[in-house]
Amino acid sequence: MFSNIFTGLFDTTATTVISVSDFIICIVVALIIGAFITWVYTYKSRYTASFAITLAMLPAVVCIVIMMVNGNVGAGVAVAGAFSLVRFRSVPGTAKEIGIIFLAMAAGLIAGMGYLAFAVLFALIMGMVMLVLNISGFGTHKRATCDRTLRITIPEDLNYGSAFDDLFEKYLIGCEIVSVKTTNMGSLYKLTYHITLKDLAMEKSFIDELRCRNGNLEIAIMQQEVNTNEL
Repeated sequence: MFSNIFTGLFDTTATTVISVSDFIICIVVALIIGAFITWVYTYKSRYTASFAITLAMLPAVVCIVIMMVNGNVGAGVAVAGAFSLVRFRSVPGTAKEIGIIFLAMAAGLIAGMGYLAFAVLFALIMGMVMLVLNISGFGTHKRATCDRTLRITIPEDLNYGSAFDDLFEKYLIGCEIVSVKTTNMGSLYKLTYHITLKDLAMEKSFIDELRCRNGNLEIAIMQQEVNTNEL
């Protein structure tokens, strides 16, 4: 009687029945792969705890689904369609997050088909490649650390179009005005620039000269935010 607990209601002689031991082995291997992929992704990267936990479980979830529809083409197509309708996250992810999700799903798919050695080998190769790329800083803009957002307040009688041109030429590699906003009943302007400093050590000198130019009004320089909604 106990042997029939894990037998499907619709199993037939033509259906391949997965043994409990094989099921557990596949799930354990998929969880180990998920833990490894999560460790690789979180190494020197920003992440949330919820994303890390989900990423660790994703290969096992895909593995179970693939095992349950093994040999049934119709069921496989239906499951693929269901996956395409489900939004993985409420907020659009970065290209790196999307890539690691596909990697985890591919590893779980291979494990679910029973090719455990191939699943482990695939995860190791892709994980090592991602680790090397992260450590080497592959694809990182060389001057990204010098990119800043400058917010400066000026009096209304100061022409912001050319008031800081000489200072920008002296301290910056590039400069782009992003927004102009009036405040204090129109007596002040708040300007926002995207800038790239020539030398981070000269940031204080740059601010001091800006203070002399804008009448010691408010100035803020901060790390330039990257739009995470873009690939």
